[in-house]
Amino acid sequence: MFKILHTDGNARRGEFHTVHGVVQTPVFQNVGTIAAIKGAVSTMDLKEIGCQVELSNTYHLHLRPGDKVIKQLGGLHKFMNWDRPILTDSGGFQVFSLAGLRKITEEGVSFNSHIDGHKIFMGPEESMQIQSNLASTIAMAFDECIENPAPYKYVKDSCDRTYRWLVRCKKEMERLNSLDDTINKNQMLFGINQGGTFDDIRIEHMQRIAELDLPGYAIGGLAVGESHEEMYHILDVVLPHAPVNKPRYLMGVGTPSNIIESVARGVDFFDCVIASRNARHAFIFTRNGTMNLMNQKYELDTRPIDEECGCPACQHYTRAYIRHLFKAKEMLGMRLAVLHNLYFYNELMERIRKAIEEDRFEEFRRENVKKLAQRL
Repeated sequence: MFKILHTDGNARRGEFHTVHGVVQTPVFQNVGTIAAIKGAVSTMDLKEIGCQVELSNTYHLHLRPGDKVIKQLGGLHKFMNWDRPILTDSGGFQVFSLAGLRKITEEGVSFNSHIDGHKIFMGPEESMQIQSNLASTIAMAFDECIENPAPYKYVKDSCDRTYRWLVRCKKEMERLNSLDDTINKNQMLFGINQGGTFDDIRIEHMQRIAELDLPGYAIGGLAVGESHEEMYHILDVVLPHAPVNKPRYLMGVGTPSNIIESVARGVDFFDCVIASRNARHAFIFTRNGTMNLMNQKYELDTRPIDEECGCPACQHYTRAYIRHLFKAKEMLGMRLAVLHNLYFYNELMERIRKAIEEDRFEEFRRENVKKLAQRL
């Protein structure tokens, strides 16, 4: 159940109740593709740095260790020792990212594994079955993430097929949730809006999937090459047609500025690999902008990464030391940087929630969008 506690303009402060706990929204989901955050970060660390929702990848976990193995071990929560909500994506993005290894039909998608080349077939039913085995809190519908730009007719035909896939996903999840051996019988399905950058297709698709009365709705197929202005335009066009009383999830987005601008348009859920990926290359987010710790100017800098930050790295180590760790290719440097960036993102969402509650979100937006994007 999703409950809106307060609004400030289009920005929404809410709570999403799940079988694995209550999620305070807007929320940034920490991405752990293969049931682990890259950078030697444990689930105990995730709790310490304020993570509410962990996100894992259906396709990758199906390949290894295998979703049936995870089911035998009690599901993803037990497997990775995490008792808070988990969202699993459907494998649909791999339809996009593994374009050279795929064949799309009405039934689903044939893949060649990127690991050893063996053939895989995944359709709506298979994706739901895998996610049911994983026993995640939220399962994403199986869809096609369309290349951008793409011809109008292809986008329209793809969205029609994605809608038909969503109907099949819903039916299969209802069946799976009724089985005696299903681990999480309260698993929820989120639908995904597609349509490239075509306003009419996006609107029609959102209207159609909204009629299915799902627990939540995502907007997919953005942050794949279009400009920020195009992305914001799509949000402006589509969100008025999304159910007001359901959470809205902008998939794969993004930078701190992207998140603030999207919250201003009514988005509740986010995820992106940028926080941890950039950290592993010494690219750091702070309240005053971004910094590259490999820069020479930090060699003798005894300040913490961010003097206003309460993360483990900033509480105990200096810029100079963490830079040294990166230069020496010591894993601790990467770990501390990932902890910092994820803490920063989780705290950013906390600050956004507080600003909405206090009816000062527009002021927060003006103060932070440009500042967070500047380079230090």
